[in-house]
Amino acid sequence: MGKLNSKTIKQIDKSDMLDLLLDFPQQCAAALDIAEKAKILFEMRDFKTVVFAGLGGSAIGADLVRSYLYFESKIPILVFREYELPSCVDSQALVFLSSYSGNTEETLSAYREAQNKGASIIATSSGGRLKEFAHKDNITFIEIPKGLPPRYALGYLSIIPLCILSKLGLVKGAKQSVKETVKVLDELRSNNLNPRIGQKDNIAKFIASKLRNKFVVIYSASVHFDVCAMRFRGQLAENSKALASSHVFPEMSHNEIVGWQNPKKLFKNFVVVMLRDKGMHPRIAKRMDITRDIIKKEGVELIEIWSRGEDLLSRIFSLIYIGDFISYYLAILYGIDPMPVDRVTYLKEQLKKS
Repeated sequence: MGKLNSKTIKQIDKSDMLDLLLDFPQQCAAALDIAEKAKILFEMRDFKTVVFAGLGGSAIGADLVRSYLYFESKIPILVFREYELPSCVDSQALVFLSSYSGNTEETLSAYREAQNKGASIIATSSGGRLKEFAHKDNITFIEIPKGLPPRYALGYLSIIPLCILSKLGLVKGAKQSVKETVKVLDELRSNNLNPRIGQKDNIAKFIASKLRNKFVVIYSASVHFDVCAMRFRGQLAENSKALASSHVFPEMSHNEIVGWQNPKKLFKNFVVVMLRDKGMHPRIAKRMDITRDIIKKEGVELIEIWSRGEDLLSRIFSLIYIGDFISYYLAILYGIDPMPVDRVTYLKEQLKKS
């Protein structure tokens, strides 16, 4: 198994994912600049729904926007990961289509559906067929830099649509929130997550060491932070090549809490990670406290990760950034290059044959 020192990291991380992690605050700043320069090609109308269509790493940014705007948006924000769009998508819908490669077949299918339904469309990709279709059809298209794995384009795929919604007058204060987020992420990287920092003071290294050879169960509040739990689970799968589960409060305390009784023989191989925030509803905080005590009484190790920053957007991003680094360091501990996702590639190749 790998060790969390510079020599081992360089040997295992053959694709230099570490550079992408360290560059993430700058990506968020660049995303703000791209959004401010974007030109909207449709006329503003009275939208009744905001819809995002995408898959995998191209959809998690949409979940972040939805989760962040839970209380602020006065119209529903929906995220779909399918070939087909529901009947609520019509001429009064604003549809964001995100495909980092521009070639995701489900998203291309959703593009044609959105067109046929008369929706206002904003397409985002690094190129591919989505770019070709958008230019041909005179659809608003926002191009983002090439060369990233989709899961590491999160800054572009969340901050750009958030700022576009602000530009359209549907939300307020996005620019300042993004600037505060960049500051918080930069401080986190320098003071808590950088590989130069030893395990004692590096929160991500410390937690990664606790998760090695364990099944990870992730809990968060539903409002604002469900995206953090979802992202962490996905990053453990893609980067660490490790299974995990996730659930949210308060729903978890109405069902899953009962399941923490069996199979007891396996509990020694479990670790629970609670993603927490000082601004969560006080009753949710109380539920998490009680649940923490119940789980600990079963002999299960439990780790709490608290968000950083004052602004809500920075607090959401801080938990995501910490989780990304944990999944990276866990991959190193497993001796696995975190970048390749061979089984996703294999699945796509098999689909092409049919």
